[in-house]
Amino acid sequence: MLRIALISDTHGDLVADLLPYLQEVDEIWHAGDIGSLKVIDALEALKPCRFVYGNIDDAMVRRTVPLVQIFVIGGIKFCITHIAGRPGKVTADVKKLIEKEKPNVFICGHSHIALVQFDAKADLLWLNPGACGIKGFHKIRTFFRFSISDGKCCQLEVVEL
Repeated sequence: MLRIALISDTHGDLVADLLPYLQEVDEIWHAGDIGSLKVIDALEALKPCRFVYGNIDDAMVRRTVPLVQIFVIGGIKFCITHIAGRPGKVTADVKKLIEKEKPNVFICGHSHIALVQFDAKADLLWLNPGACGIKGFHKIRTFFRFSISDGKCCQLEVVEL
């Protein structure tokens, strides 16, 4: 079983109350708006990580991490990008990406609103962990933890900070 912390929208701030939760996972995935190379370095010092850049990320971050990550773990195909919309209201680029790649799990950030929804039309699980940084319009800081086991995502937790 692999335990994942799924975070987004740190906007350059890795707040101390998040760190104990990150110690309890095997990997950290960041769905964009990282905010600085400092955040990337700090997270990589903790655990293996996967990142995508977001709309606020500067040229240094964009040269370091990709816009989209597509990978398979435990028989599950994941696709991560930052800006996507939401199920039923996706951007044109994301619609093409989903149709081409056919992920089992699609992950994005940007909205600062936590969302877990099965998209029956695209036949995928849509995850947006909300925002765990302190900058933005959100009132509650959130992130997700989940496990990958026996070809399934399970034990999903929405953590409010």
